[in-house]
Amino acid sequence: MRTVKIGTAVVSGAALLVAMFGATAAQAEVDGPKVTWKYNVWGKKRAFTAGVHHIADHVEKETGGKFKIKVFYGDQLGGKKENLDNLKAGAFEMAQICASYHNAKNEALTVNNLPFLPIKDADATMRAHEAAYAHPAVIKEMQDKWNVKILMSSLLPQYEFLGKGKPPTSFADFEGMSVRALGGLGDAMEKLGARKNTVTATEVYQAIDRGMVSAASFPFSYAHVAYKIDEVADWFTTNMSPATNDCPTVVSLDAWNSIPEQYQKLIMDAKPAAYDALKAAYKVADDKNIPMFHKKMTAVTFTDEQLAEFRKVGGKPVWDDWVAKNKDKFPAQELLDTITRAATGG
Repeated sequence: MRTVKIGTAVVSGAALLVAMFGATAAQAEVDGPKVTWKYNVWGKKRAFTAGVHHIADHVEKETGGKFKIKVFYGDQLGGKKENLDNLKAGAFEMAQICASYHNAKNEALTVNNLPFLPIKDADATMRAHEAAYAHPAVIKEMQDKWNVKILMSSLLPQYEFLGKGKPPTSFADFEGMSVRALGGLGDAMEKLGARKNTVTATEVYQAIDRGMVSAASFPFSYAHVAYKIDEVADWFTTNMSPATNDCPTVVSLDAWNSIPEQYQKLIMDAKPAAYDALKAAYKVADDKNIPMFHKKMTAVTFTDEQLAEFRKVGGKPVWDDWVAKNKDKFPAQELLDTITRAATGG
């Protein structure tokens, strides 16, 4: 009988422990109301969207499914150039935007699009972009005009060109060429004598295929393949690395302020791992795409002397033009200095 009693006590104690740990596990979920956000982005699932998918998975898991972010592709909820307008109108809660798709809507944010910023890698991009997002001029512009909060960068890699026809062997070969180039890169290419075209990403394939555009710049290499530009191109540049585009994830302030603090914290806590997911996704794409490019297209590699000339013509002169254009709207030089210091770790 004594043995039976001990066994019963052990069983009862074990049951109590299971109950205690089970309760603790249940309580580990972040509690809160049921919330579903819609997120709008163009194109299809790709490296560019790895960050937002990480955040969506994280908040759903940590809340036991109470907080969901549904990603809508292909402009299902509206065109890419109207994402800021539609966020302001409350059509959805989150979206990806590209500053260069509508320069007049987010002039301060275009600082991140200037060519030849001292950005050596994805970490430098992250530091520069986050510094811009925290600057009062950018915060005011996004809040006052569009009622949105910038959540995080997409860490787009440096751009390169893919083109159709005769490969350029010098920058003089770009003179008169119609090129798809956004933001500061477009301005730099104009200084080389090229004709800038700002056709959106989803329209580039047809533009090149029909001869409307001779070459297109995209974040190298994932975006070229995402939009199938390699299928209609004959050549690609390997080392121009002239600029990138800032295409951050933004959130409606009304939506942000409507969720409890614990949900806001979940999103912000997920950012470092979301950035890691982006870096990893871009690397996977490069490892697959770049060898393929070399097999099917002519690689164009410029000399150090050619690149130095390009930077001289299309670098600081574009910075100076940008500052002069915007200095009466916001502290443009201060904003530029802020992101260049951040990029270099200063």
